[in-house]
Amino acid sequence: MAMAWSRLGRHLTKLLHHSHRRTLTSSSSSPTLPPLPKPIISPPIDPAQFLRVCTILYQQQNSPIQRLHSHLRNCEFELSHELFLQICNKFPLSWRPVYRFFEYTQSQPGFVHNSITLNKMVDVFGKSKNIELLWDVLHQMADLRLVNDQTFRIALKALASARELGKCVDFFHLMNSKGVLYNLETLNKVVETLCDAKLVDEARLVVFKLKSWIKPSGQTYNCLIVGFCEVGDQIEASKIWNLMVDKGFEVDIDVTNKMMERFFKDNQFDQALKLFRSVNDPGLSTYRLAITWMCKRGKLSQAHVLFDEMRKRRIRADNATLAALVYGLASKGRVREAYKIVEGIKNPDIAVFHGLMKGLLRLKRASEATQVFREMINGGCEPTMHTYIMLLQGHMGKRGRKGADPVLNFNSIFVGGLIKMGKFLEATKFVERTMSGGVEVPRFDYSKFLHDFSNEEGIVMFEEVGKRLKEVGLVDLADIFIRYGEKMTTRDRRRRVIKEQ
Repeated sequence: MAMAWSRLGRHLTKLLHHSHRRTLTSSSSSPTLPPLPKPIISPPIDPAQFLRVCTILYQQQNSPIQRLHSHLRNCEFELSHELFLQICNKFPLSWRPVYRFFEYTQSQPGFVHNSITLNKMVDVFGKSKNIELLWDVLHQMADLRLVNDQTFRIALKALASARELGKCVDFFHLMNSKGVLYNLETLNKVVETLCDAKLVDEARLVVFKLKSWIKPSGQTYNCLIVGFCEVGDQIEASKIWNLMVDKGFEVDIDVTNKMMERFFKDNQFDQALKLFRSVNDPGLSTYRLAITWMCKRGKLSQAHVLFDEMRKRRIRADNATLAALVYGLASKGRVREAYKIVEGIKNPDIAVFHGLMKGLLRLKRASEATQVFREMINGGCEPTMHTYIMLLQGHMGKRGRKGADPVLNFNSIFVGGLIKMGKFLEATKFVERTMSGGVEVPRFDYSKFLHDFSNEEGIVMFEEVGKRLKEVGLVDLADIFIRYGEKMTTRDRRRRVIKEQ
């Protein structure tokens, strides 16, 4: 059943040069937020058909509607909700192809959109910054009772990102007028989404503008405090904290830990410890946070005081807490004490070994750190990418090894690898920066280096480099490369087995 969209039509006439629109789907009279629709099992999408549809939408996005629809009908594809979602994924930042395909779906009898497909389309409109179209579609969704909590999350994030703060507040009023009543739980979900996207100032404005209709809860204030701590705004976090306490709400222990961490990051140790002492019954997570930061900053005496206090209260330290102490002792040259703690741990995990290796590397004892690496592997603890990067930096320095022997020149290895991969432009730029005396060579990216060569060619390269390094006596460095190559070999073999199955 075709009908004109009163609000949407005026805007779309300017955008797409046509006026007739169809409704999204049949409306419901329920005044509350509808539950999420049950998942619809759609048939698998033919990749060839999907590619043809996407090509038509891209090439004909500015064509008249009749021509576009004619091309799509001649394509002979099977229309489904899954196909519409995949079209949205194909054009995540371009609203026009998505909306033109939406128009086509409206002309197909028997196809009805649901909240999932419309939310996905609204997300595309928001990311492409087409706020007017987004706002008009939200009006229609509200009229048709297709708005749910996910719609609030997507819409408010898009509006806040575009600094449409008035519309952020108006959206709640609009939904209330359409039967979706003011809801604290929905507001808290919106605040959480905005804070996760670093839009904390916008989240605070929404909360304060709506407080006459929706009274904030402790969870609301907790989300704002965590959000301001994440973006580094300690002053605003403290203001929200004081406001929350004045209103009689209790601050969660996780929020307290986050506030302490912010103080530690800002080198305000006195404030952090003052907040620590204000906690009535600090648990393991609070002690772990304080001890970790004390050890990072070399304040071992204060860390030991907190550790002894924790043991007196019969709080058993976990491996992460012990790893922090191991690093603190090793980095200060108290290696025997660090080894003693490691030996006393029944089941040391990778965090403990990382703490010991990092402390030894801090003392320029890369060979000893590599021996710990070997013992870790023999003990059944598998290294991670961070382990290899840390050891390579310890042996070669943060800018890479540059020796007299061209075989051991790390820059030569890197450039040769880039050429083998066909990345001639990157190799040329790297060489030019190195040869230019007036330009400082940027820090070598070990993470990118390992990632780029984590393939079959890289496996051969790591084995060859390991052999050459052993020939000149660099056994520790050779073991690191050879071990990484073995890890890549087993990973590729495991992936091939999965594909064959």
